[in-house]
Amino acid sequence: MALFDEFKSFAMRGNVVDLAVGVVIGGAFGKIVTSFVSDVLMPPLGVLLGGVDFSGLAVTLKAAQGEAPAVLWRYGAFVQSIVDFTIIAFAIFLVVKAMNSMQKKQEAASAPPPAEVVLLTEIRDSLRSRSS
Repeated sequence: MALFDEFKSFAMRGNVVDLAVGVVIGGAFGKIVTSFVSDVLMPPLGVLLGGVDFSGLAVTLKAAQGEAPAVLWRYGAFVQSIVDFTIIAFAIFLVVKAMNSMQKKQEAASAPPPAEVVLLTEIRDSLRSRSS
């Protein structure tokens, strides 16, 4: 029973749950970006490049024989994957940059004042109490 309790405490730890949520959301985000690239971005790019459909670009390495399918080198799908990755990486960069910016602002707001400021405040308060 101790093994089960230890596993339960491990699985319910904040970092593990956060990672699980991140993986699920990341998978969904990846599908959205893949759809954006293949359905929105690549068709106009293909038209600009002379009607090229990147997902269909391939070189036949071995022709189909009987029931065996042809062996294809699908470099168009690879190009599309590179575009997907670039967009996902840029989006994640923007999210991390925004989070770092917010964290710096939060740290600056919660940081204690420098020693000089504390000392000057104490001197000011002392002078005010003497004059009263």
